Amino acid sequence: MNDGLWYIGINGQQQGPLGTQQVLDMIRSGQVMQTAYVYGQASPQWTPILQVPTFAGAFHAATPPPPPPPPGPAPSIADQIDFEVFGEEMQFVEITLDPGEAAVAEAGAFFYMDPGIKMETVFGDGSQPQQGIMDKLVAGAKRVLTGESLFMTVFSNGAQARQKVSFAAPYPGKIIPIDLRAHNGTLLCQKDAFLCAAKGISVGIAWNKKIGAGLFGGEGFILQKLEGNGLAFIHAGGTIVARELAAGETLRLDTGCLVAFEPRVGYDIQWVGGFKTALFGGEGLFFATLTGPGRVWLQSLPFSRLAGRMLAAAVASGFGRGGDEGSVLGGFGMGS
Repeated sequence: MNDGLWYIGINGQQQGPLGTQQVLDMIRSGQVMQTAYVYGQASPQWTPILQVPTFAGAFHAATPPPPPPPPGPAPSIADQIDFEVFGEEMQFVEITLDPGEAAVAEAGAFFYMDPGIKMETVFGDGSQPQQGIMDKLVAGAKRVLTGESLFMTVFSNGAQARQKVSFAAPYPGKIIPIDLRAHNGTLLCQKDAFLCAAKGISVGIAWNKKIGAGLFGGEGFILQKLEGNGLAFIHAGGTIVARELAAGETLRLDTGCLVAFEPRVGYDIQWVGGFKTALFGGEGLFFATLTGPGRVWLQSLPFSRLAGRMLAAAVASGFGRGGDEGSVLGGFGMGS
């Protein structure tokens, strides 16, 4: 492989003389690109380096192979749906489906639909229609662990034109559309956060591996896990805040105010510190800590807090004994 000495022309600048092995080493290290020119004893005039057989093969050898696929099954490809969210405090999402497209939703989320939409109840989330009956039962059993039904409903457009189907929030708050493709195909959320999604999104469970977070985190050991490449819609109470945490950045919050987070975010529970604060502060004994990097979603009014206030008000008023609810006399009104 000794073709004498070579000169290289790179961006109008000349380097050399160089031996053949030196040029090959420069190609393999990335110092010489395919746009370079060379001349030497074997090529007495400036010649594109790719036209010199001695060097052309080195560029093919220097091209790195593609990275290996990530472990586990590839995220499913979901239908590409259009949507619009309506309302302020009590929202609903209207999804427009092209012919053949479909959406999946939790039982009880359905609001209204066009006549061309067909409803079908399925085990699990319908993301893997080729699954056998046992696999579907296992998928349904996982959903039961999160407090959801064994079944989900698939809404398919069987017409020849675009059709609409809508799903409503179960209590005051906000509906959050999330494209899982922007979050590496996976999102973790509180157990009752999922509302609906494009067909192809997998709705499973994720185990909280930390004992403290599982026992005192407000969400228990089980979280909902959304996977796929497409749109999913989650619901939370009050005002929703999205935060992007930098690497090492930590955020502390009430354990019930966490809605969703990317899997790369660290999640743990900490003691509030101080017996007086813990016992009389009214904020509970623990708070959640989130550590970046990653994106998190927070809610200002967890449903448990709303339900607790409603229950306390009902108990204080005697469970609706017929008094004047609007009276400043409260239970001492004439109707008591």
